[in-house]
Amino acid sequence: MPSTTSPLSPSSRAQALHRLATEELDVLVIGAGVTGAGCALDAVTRGLKVGLVEARDFAAGTSSRSTKLFHGGLRYLEQLNFHLVFEALKERQLALTKLCPHLAKPVPFIYPLTKPVVDRAYAGLGIGVYDVIGAGRGVPSHLRHLTRRKTLESFPSANREALAGSIKFYEGQVDDARHTMMLARTAAHYGAVCAASTRVTGFIREADRVAGVVVSDLESGNEFEIRAKQTINAAGVWIDEIQQMLGGRGQFRVRASKGVHVVVPRNRINSATGVITRTEKSLLFIIPWGSHWILGTTDTDWNLDLAHPAASEADIDYILAHANALMADPLTRDDVVGVYAGLRPLLAGEEESTSKLSREHAVASPVRGLTMIAGGKYTTYRVMAKDAVDSVVHNLEKVVPKSCTEDVPLLGADGYQALWNGRQHLAERVNLRVGQVEHLLNRYGSLVNELLELVDQQPGLAQPLDSASEYLKVEALYAASHEGALHLDDILARRTRISIETWDRGIAAATEVAELVAPVLGWDSDDIAREVEHYHKRVTAERESQDQPDDLSADAARLGAPDVRTGRKAVP
Repeated sequence: MPSTTSPLSPSSRAQALHRLATEELDVLVIGAGVTGAGCALDAVTRGLKVGLVEARDFAAGTSSRSTKLFHGGLRYLEQLNFHLVFEALKERQLALTKLCPHLAKPVPFIYPLTKPVVDRAYAGLGIGVYDVIGAGRGVPSHLRHLTRRKTLESFPSANREALAGSIKFYEGQVDDARHTMMLARTAAHYGAVCAASTRVTGFIREADRVAGVVVSDLESGNEFEIRAKQTINAAGVWIDEIQQMLGGRGQFRVRASKGVHVVVPRNRINSATGVITRTEKSLLFIIPWGSHWILGTTDTDWNLDLAHPAASEADIDYILAHANALMADPLTRDDVVGVYAGLRPLLAGEEESTSKLSREHAVASPVRGLTMIAGGKYTTYRVMAKDAVDSVVHNLEKVVPKSCTEDVPLLGADGYQALWNGRQHLAERVNLRVGQVEHLLNRYGSLVNELLELVDQQPGLAQPLDSASEYLKVEALYAASHEGALHLDDILARRTRISIETWDRGIAAATEVAELVAPVLGWDSDDIAREVEHYHKRVTAERESQDQPDDLSADAARLGAPDVRTGRKAVP
């Protein structure tokens, strides 16, 4: 039975490129991060003819390198920004309960206290307000004050001398890259024309308005025009660069703030919950992530290469030092399995420190036919998308319905709960372990049946990858056949998280995965060798950058590896 879920396959990309070149769109969205993919879904579900183009891969930038939480933002309570907190908590609820329960999950956290009276009163009040605002919003509303003894029972790895107790509460967690890709795939399911590896190189001008863009297909080198009544620039930290194509800046300026995270094995920290604590600059998160922990983050200005922000030795040491302030058995660099760095697109203001710049978003139209959306945070992507499309529809000469994405679950959400309830029977039927079925359901939801169809055709695909046993071979194949992956890096870094979850950063898995997907992507032996070589160079450059003392030297080391799509530094 043919699939009805509009896979992002090589053939569908070819069809998308043809349509983009030959049909006029109502709305073209530039950038397939979470905001751009959200814009495409919002616009297409209003009945508009929509295109989505991305220079690299879906979620290749900031949207695959976040703290991986749907959260309200405790820090915004200190700024008395109750509107932003309330808005984020509403969006958290929607993600966890309706839009993508297969991808987003509630996770318990503790906020450690060092001064029993002062901290408990101060932090307890803030988290208490947070809990009240978020009551019934997707996570258990069970704020609990834990004694020192109960805290140590929950967090045995804690430094006993450093803690006086804690406060327990919940947040939402999501695999950001998979969620963003699934937004794009859901938009395609409703009719959006989506194409990755399609870089905007210029704008089409008609008198005083933008009438579309010129793009380059980075896979073939072909250049063509895409005509659209309205264009949305959702390029995140690249917004200013896109704006330069029109000969000037926009109505607001974006500053890039670098956030670095490190990944350590789960057995290095003994805790039943995640941990959130304050640092002198921001918040430190210790987040459970399958068989690992994610620790972060930093918040520093970044004025270097936007495509591949580099984590320096100083960044990693900063994170480990703040985590170790809570630990009885300190972490070292030898414990670090993976590292990733992302750039937050912050609205620039008068403050010098990026940690104080606004996480709220803004929409502007500097030229007729072009709308820009910037700022915001991952959790509120849907609101950002709605606001951007609301701005656009005022300039379309037809009646357009209101946003309905609050009621549009992502692909894989419908039927997920029923499959989860019956996971034991499903495991028996397909001859997999229950844990493997749970892993699949929490990555694909009800789309798991598409993977199982592939296994029926090739039973060997049910086996784990030799060098990344938490993933099945079918997942690598499916990434290329259904999820828009065009290169090895797309699969190892975003469709799966092998690049940050294995000690060798995915080096051993590279050839195996490349050979698995070669038939789908039309690769011959030379293509396989080139993809593997590119991936090896990327890992080598990243490792070298992480041994450098500062941003400048880290950036220079990271740029030692060319981008696989262009052979040079990538820009939108």
